[in-house]
Amino acid sequence: MPDLSNFPIATRWPAQHPDRIQLYSLNTPNGVKVSIMLEEAGLPYEPHLVDIMKDESHTPEFLSLNPNGKIPAIIDPDGPGGQPLGLFESGAILLYLADKTGKFIPADPARRWETIQWVFFQMASIGPMFGQVGFFNKFAGKTYEDKRPLQRYVAESKRLLGVLDTRLDGRDWIMGDDYSIADIATLGWVNNLITFYEARELVEFDSFRNVSAWLERGLARPAVKRGLEIPGRS
Repeated sequence: MPDLSNFPIATRWPAQHPDRIQLYSLNTPNGVKVSIMLEEAGLPYEPHLVDIMKDESHTPEFLSLNPNGKIPAIIDPDGPGGQPLGLFESGAILLYLADKTGKFIPADPARRWETIQWVFFQMASIGPMFGQVGFFNKFAGKTYEDKRPLQRYVAESKRLLGVLDTRLDGRDWIMGDDYSIADIATLGWVNNLITFYEARELVEFDSFRNVSAWLERGLARPAVKRGLEIPGRS
C-alpha cells in the first residue's frame, strides 16, 4: 500500500484509497481540467474538496503541496519509479497524466508540441483574460465606476475567441480529428465565461460559430459532464 505520510496535505484530507491518484480541487475552470482528464483517461482517483471560499487552499497543509495556494493539485502514489509524486499547476498535471497514460496527446513529436502550445495558449491567455472578465462583470469589479478595465478585458477576450474560432474552422477539435489535452484545458474556461461569468452577450459569444459548435461537442462528452461536477461544492 502506498505511503502518503510524507505529504502533510494527506493529514487534512485523508486518503480512503491511498493507492489511487489523490485530487485536491474544486470544480472551477482550472479545477475541472484535471477531473475531466482523469474521467476521460479512466484513471482511478479520489477527489478531495478544497473550498477556496473558506481559504482552505491557503492552509499549511495545502501550501505544503502547492506553495502558490491554488487548486488543483494531485498526488500520484504511483509516480515515476513507482514513488509518490505531488504536482500542482493544471497544465503541468494535464501533461503528466497524458504522458502517464499515453492518451489525449499525439505520439508524433511535432504534433505533440503543437498540442502543448495550445495548452499554453489557454494557460497564458484564455484563463487570465476570461477570469478578469468574470471579476469585472460579475464580482467585486462590477461596482467600479471606471469601466475601462472591463472594456479592455472584454475586447481581449473577444480577440482570443476569434483566435480559437479561426483555429477550429474546419476542425472538430483544436488538433483536428483528435480530442486532446488542448480541448480539455480550454472547455471549462469557455463554458464558464458564458455561464457562471454571465458574459455570453458581453463577448458576443454566439458570433463565434466554430467555438460554439466545439463547446457543444465537448459538453456532450460523458466524461466532461462528470468532470465538470467534481469535486462539487458540498
